[in-house]
Amino acid sequence: MSWDSFSGDQVAAMTQGESFFAAPGERECPSCGSLSLRAYVTAPENARRPTLVSYVWCTSCRKFVGTRAKHPEGLVFSDPLAALPATERRELERSLVGFLDHLDTLWENGALPQTFAA
Repeated sequence: MSWDSFSGDQVAAMTQGESFFAAPGERECPSCGSLSLRAYVTAPENARRPTLVSYVWCTSCRKFVGTRAKHPEGLVFSDPLAALPATERRELERSLVGFLDHLDTLWENGALPQTFAA
């Protein structure tokens, strides 16, 4: 099954309320209403400036959005993918479908959601 993008209004709805940093668990999807909206963030080591890449997806309706933003100074978080060798990580990220499926598996196994500290 393929993935689709959230609409602009749905992405805007996700920014309302508590941030994923403050409350990293699943939340209600603005598209389908299921309590299956999940998030994963990473800080790419090869970025020119401190960058945070976020993936937010719904495991029920299979919609997603990915964003890049400035890495907030002092924000520290767990990353279950950090231990992967660089080549394995790149291979995993080559396919969005495979990557999101892998993140779902990590979620089901308890490695996600991430923990955050400022």
